[in-house]
Amino acid sequence: MIDFARHLLATQRRWVLGGAAVFALLLILVVRGLWGGAVAQSQTGQRPVSVAVATATMKDVRVRLDALGTVTTIASVAIKTRVDTEIVKVHFADGAKVNEGDILFTLDSRTIEAQIRQAEGMVARDQAQLDGAERDVRRYTDLVAKGATPTINLDNATTQAETFRAAMKADQAALDNLKVQLSYCVIHAPISGRISSASVKAGNFVRQADLAPLATINQMAPIYVSFSLPQRNLPDVRRALTAETATVEAVLPVTGERAAGQVSMIENTVDASTGMVTIRAIMPNKDELLWPGTLVNTELTLRTEQRITIPANALQNSQTGTFVFVVKDGAALVRPVKVERTVDNQAAIESGLQEGEVVVTDGQLSLSNGTKVSPRTEGSS
Repeated sequence: MIDFARHLLATQRRWVLGGAAVFALLLILVVRGLWGGAVAQSQTGQRPVSVAVATATMKDVRVRLDALGTVTTIASVAIKTRVDTEIVKVHFADGAKVNEGDILFTLDSRTIEAQIRQAEGMVARDQAQLDGAERDVRRYTDLVAKGATPTINLDNATTQAETFRAAMKADQAALDNLKVQLSYCVIHAPISGRISSASVKAGNFVRQADLAPLATINQMAPIYVSFSLPQRNLPDVRRALTAETATVEAVLPVTGERAAGQVSMIENTVDASTGMVTIRAIMPNKDELLWPGTLVNTELTLRTEQRITIPANALQNSQTGTFVFVVKDGAALVRPVKVERTVDNQAAIESGLQEGEVVVTDGQLSLSNGTKVSPRTEGSS
């Protein structure tokens, strides 16, 4: 029994030693294979890195200033009543577009019309009294000339005529005032634009003292866009206005739709607390793309200049400054550049690149100075 156990233990030891020998042999083969592959790769050279490239080209580049702007109306009119009376009819739909002279509200005018008839009667009475007094003046004038009556009678007749004449002027003025009041009972649109909802409808009693307007009309076309720029840009802006090269575009943040216009005013003072100057542009806005109160991105183009340009995504930053990878003889070389400005994802290069040179626009993370590359046109797979 003891001999059998010794034999089994010896057999197990032989299997373990054999397995260890096989594992060691396999490990040696793997190491040799990897070493051989590394040596072979080093002998054949580094595998090129696939990168997207673009060519530096000479283009017209806009000198542009960007700012956040606000759309404001050129004219806004709050419609209010000038008489205390009842609204008979509202002639517009809430939010509708109205033209200058359109009827907006009709107010109850019956009381004023009655007062006008009363004033007309008083004017007619005054006219009759004045006619009688003037006849007396003419009669007493003849009698005084003949010596048939004292002069005092003529003086009294003249005074009476002047009294009636003054009363007639007062009553006529009151009549004219009532006619003006009557005209207030039909409210017309003073400007063209888009009207708000009516704050009161037919049947409501309105007063001159009411604070809330009946409605508000905002002029929509043309319209203003106001924005602020740092004071350091003021000389450039003024020169562009003098040269008539300045244009403005308002860009809606969500849709990206654009509206063009012209600078109409530069505020006559710089805000001392912020160092900013307010600029206002006038936009035709015939399609009513711009809405009062809207925040828009404004792009003020001062002029265009010829510059060497590359895609902005070719630019890389380091502690020493901005650089690009220039592809030359199949390798990517680090090239420091000086960027003048970036407009519409295009970088205008002030120095460091020549027209026609090829730069890497994608794949820079895998590159270092001198890395072999396999260029492909940007956008291709």
